[in-house]
Amino acid sequence: MHSTSVLILVGVLGLALGALLAFLATRNRQNSDRTQELELRLKEANTKLEDFQLQVNEHFDQTSQLVHNLTESYREVHEYLANSAMRLSSQDIGRQMLEAGSGTLSDNDDNVSVLPPRDWAPKAPGAKGTLSEDFGLEKEPSAPAPGDEVVNR
Repeated sequence: MHSTSVLILVGVLGLALGALLAFLATRNRQNSDRTQELELRLKEANTKLEDFQLQVNEHFDQTSQLVHNLTESYREVHEYLANSAMRLSSQDIGRQMLEAGSGTLSDNDDNVSVLPPRDWAPKAPGAKGTLSEDFGLEKEPSAPAPGDEVVNR
């Protein structure tokens, strides 16, 4: 009986050990499959990010070129108008247009005084300004409460 029970015990232990090894092997395989799937998704995401960054760079390069072209076109139009003005009108008008295009003001503009906009309204001396917190809020005389004495002067 002793040898039969040892055989059964060894068989059960072998079966349990085999089941444990099979479980661990399948678990590792699933983990490696998940890892490979995650690595593949990460590579795809990196590829999409690089493509997007390339598109953004191309967008800004093209925008820069278009703005440059627009600036050049504006300069050409301004020069054409200035040359036409010089040819078709007096020299002074043409000179003023050329100076305006260069960003400098003419000598006549020195006498012009420019004031900043005012954010307040004029007020009478001693009066509250329109930006005062209590502007327009006048206290109305309150009606006497019952039982109060009214004093006439």
